[in-house]
Amino acid sequence: MNIETLIAFIGATAALAISPGPDNIYVLVQSLTNGKSYGLATVSGLITGCIVHTSLLAFGVSAIIKNNENIFLAIKIAGALYLLFLAYKVFRSDPHIEFGSTGAPKKSLKALFVQGFFMNVLNPKVTIFFLAFFPGFLFSDTLNTIWQFYILGGIFMLVSFIIFSGIALLASQIKSYTLSHKNSGVVFKWVQILVFVGIAIFILL
Repeated sequence: MNIETLIAFIGATAALAISPGPDNIYVLVQSLTNGKSYGLATVSGLITGCIVHTSLLAFGVSAIIKNNENIFLAIKIAGALYLLFLAYKVFRSDPHIEFGSTGAPKKSLKALFVQGFFMNVLNPKVTIFFLAFFPGFLFSDTLNTIWQFYILGGIFMLVSFIIFSGIALLASQIKSYTLSHKNSGVVFKWVQILVFVGIAIFILL
């Protein structure tokens, strides 16, 4: 078992979770407009949706590895290229962080959980990202690949849950800091770029 690979995976997941994106910005807005418990309900739904993507990845890619390692290598190369493409998209994007409207109608905790779940499950970009991200971090030559993908998925969900929950609980402070530090968006933008490029290089090497 390669512990260094798992540590690298945890670090990459944490950096991705902290960097502003549609999911954590949505959590931030819900916490600001409706309260911390509503932000946490959204987080729970988003993270639960990851179970579906992890299962699809575990059983699909594991079958590919079992049948043809060359195809698996092609998947890892394609994944690295996709991550570099994401880095390029971030590079071309506006670094300004948009918090969205504060006049959104209030929903129940259950409704926000369900919405977060389906936001995640029905987003094909999440499936593609998991396919690009996870295979490069398989950490054992002896452990069944299905179990490895579920372990990686569990780590991804735990780290993301902790950070997203922190965003929900510290929503007002985060917004105040971001608005008072005009360069924060640029810093977060380059963090995302470096993380995507770093993961791509790790997968290729």
